Amino acid sequence: MTLNKLQDSLEIDKNLTVKGSYISSLTVLSTLFFIWGFITALNDILIPHLKAVFTLNYTQAMLVQFCFFIAYFVFSIPSGYLVEKIDYKGGIIMGLLIAGVGCLLFYPAAGMQSYSLFLTAFFVLAAGICLLQVAANPYVAVLGSSETASSRLNLTQAFNSLGTTLGPYLGAIFILSKTVKSVEEIKVLNNEQLSAYQLTQALAVQAPYLWLTTILFGLAILFIFIKLPKLQVSTQQSSNLIIDVNHELPKSVLSYRHLVLGALAIFFYVGSEVSIGSFLISFLGETSIGNLNEQDAGRYVSFYWGGAMLGRFVGALIMQKIKPQNTLCFNALIAMILVLVVIFSSGSVAMWAILAIGLFNSIMFPTIFSLAIAGLGEHTGQGSGILCAAIVGGAILPVVQGAFADIIGIQVAFLVPALGYLYISFYGWKGYKQ
Repeated sequence: MTLNKLQDSLEIDKNLTVKGSYISSLTVLSTLFFIWGFITALNDILIPHLKAVFTLNYTQAMLVQFCFFIAYFVFSIPSGYLVEKIDYKGGIIMGLLIAGVGCLLFYPAAGMQSYSLFLTAFFVLAAGICLLQVAANPYVAVLGSSETASSRLNLTQAFNSLGTTLGPYLGAIFILSKTVKSVEEIKVLNNEQLSAYQLTQALAVQAPYLWLTTILFGLAILFIFIKLPKLQVSTQQSSNLIIDVNHELPKSVLSYRHLVLGALAIFFYVGSEVSIGSFLISFLGETSIGNLNEQDAGRYVSFYWGGAMLGRFVGALIMQKIKPQNTLCFNALIAMILVLVVIFSSGSVAMWAILAIGLFNSIMFPTIFSLAIAGLGEHTGQGSGILCAAIVGGAILPVVQGAFADIIGIQVAFLVPALGYLYISFYGWKGYKQ
């Protein structure tokens, strides 16, 4: 079963022309990819900010990513079932509302100076974004020809990367605008001075997240009135989609080898990408690397995510000619080599090597995703949920790298994402095969 056969079984809303509805729908969906990219990239700014405010070590600071991405593990599979019940549009609206509530929780978290409440806010916010991804990614994949599914996902993911590029830059301006004191400077403050300092730093988070709350709730209202093509697998054909060639009993979604291996590839990709982004500001601040202050380093984070944006626009064109699995294998190998350069070099070489990894990260998520859900038929929604659950790699690997950074140093700890890219290259070489 291929995505092309799935296309034949889709019923398009008769009130919309196919071509026009595809273009307008992709345009609207690109807005979602942008906003969740923007919000996710802000974590890279908040990690060093909260680390300084609450005087945390690397492992404790990485709990931000743990709480954010563990939500994917908890909610992805239920979200897959939910989307099958309330359709893609309903899933998008509900996801926007939940994410808006998560952003709203940042206001009391900052006012109460509570790290635990910040972590709760990250969890709720990610739950909403998870539902958005479960609804939007497969929608884009099946909204058109199966041969161009990877290209189409890369195009929409390019707008996601536009959000991740602008997020750190604007976050550095508005959140890191207040000078963050070093651990040594904080130690000499008395209790009254420390409380005043922590309150000032915490309040810098409130205004940006109130704006995000407004935007998310506004988008939810907008999507209520937007008309999208209704994609639905017909009952008669869908009953044949999950029967194997030997006409045995219906297959479980977990019986698809390429899906299971693809979920593991998503785990390592997201974990590696998030680990690198989470440590960028601290790494660029090292005296042997860039010796940058937090605000300047935060702006450089935009180069990392900007490379991913550029790579996705280019990748959307390249994969019209080159097989997606070949592009995936090549990019993963180059990313691994760049990580090794980061580990064994210093100064500007290490600095620009780590920023360049973003360029080669670019096509990985949408390519793995489209390869992994190919041929799932009626199980496409569940498969999407499983793949989004694998995003939990973004919760696990940063904490693992944080633990290593506390023990052996921040630079050598980048061996964690290097191993992740090694596995992704295997998936592009052999693991994707159905």
